[in-house]
Amino acid sequence: MPESTSDSPVAGAPPAGGVEVVRAGPLGTVQDRGRPGFAALGVGHSGAADARSATLANRLVGNDEGAACLELTMGSATLVFREAARVAVTGAPCDLAREDRGEAMNAPFTVRAGGRLTIGAPAAGLRTYVAVRGGLAVPETLGSRSTDVLSGLGPAPLSPGDVLPIGTDHSGPPPAVDVAPVNPPAIGDLRVRVVPGPRADWCTPEALETLLTARFTVTAESNRVGVRLEGPRLARTRHDELPSEGMVAGAIQVPPSGRPVVFLADHPVTGGYPVLAVVLTKDLPILAQARPGQTISFRAQSPAAR
Repeated sequence: MPESTSDSPVAGAPPAGGVEVVRAGPLGTVQDRGRPGFAALGVGHSGAADARSATLANRLVGNDEGAACLELTMGSATLVFREAARVAVTGAPCDLAREDRGEAMNAPFTVRAGGRLTIGAPAAGLRTYVAVRGGLAVPETLGSRSTDVLSGLGPAPLSPGDVLPIGTDHSGPPPAVDVAPVNPPAIGDLRVRVVPGPRADWCTPEALETLLTARFTVTAESNRVGVRLEGPRLARTRHDELPSEGMVAGAIQVPPSGRPVVFLADHPVTGGYPVLAVVLTKDLPILAQARPGQTISFRAQSPAAR
C-alpha cells in the first residue's frame, strides 16, 4: 500500500502536529472509557473492548485512565508522529519498530517528531492498544471519543492519511516504569466464568449444562458488537420472543439457531433473545482478545464474583 502524505485532518486536527495514520490495519478505532448513562436514549456504552489493556497503556504514559487511545484489530499499522510523544503499546503482543529500533510491549518509549512507529500483526490475541501521552483529542460525541461500530457514533474507523491531534489528558510527569509485567493473551482454549441467568428458564436445563461443559469456537463473524460461537446447539423451551429488555456486555444470548452470541463493547442496548448466562466483568478482556478459531469453555461462578 502506498504511504500517505495527506495533511487532511481528522475532525479539525492541527496539520502541524498530531499522529498521522499511514497504514490503518484491518480495523483501527479510537477508544476511551465509552458512553455510560445513555442507555435510556438508545445509546450503548462502547469504549475499549479490552478495557484492562487500554487502562494499562494510559497509565504507562501518565495519562488519565479514561484518555482516548488507539484500538487496533490484528495490528498491522504504521503511524508517523508529527510531534515528539511518549508512547506505550499493550494488549495483543506485536512486533514494534521505532524507526530501525525494536521496542517492547507494555513499556513506554519516546518517538521523536517525524518518527515512525510500525506495529506488526499479533502473535496471540486480537486487539492492541496504543496510548500517546496526552491522549488523542478527536472531538467528543456525548462525552466520549469512542468509535461505536454498531451505532456509528464517534470518529470513523482509521484510514490512511488521518491525522489524530494529541491532547492534554495527563497529570504530572510520566511514571518511572521500565516495563509492566503482563501475561500475553492465551493461545489455546480459553476459560471464561459466567453467572447463569437471568433467562435460563427460557432454555432447557440441558442447554445450561451444555454451555458449562462443552467447548465453543469463535467464528470469523465476531466483532466489537459480539463474539459469535459455533458448537453444540443450545435448545430453548420457548420459541416466542421476549419483549426487548436491557442488555449488558457479557450477556450470552441464545437466538433461534441455538448458536450463542456473547455481547462486547458495542452491543445493542436492548434485545429480545433470552440471556442464558452473563460473563463476569473481570473476564470480558479474555473474550475481547479471543481470535477466530479459538475455543472457549464456560464455567459457572457465584454472582458475588462479578
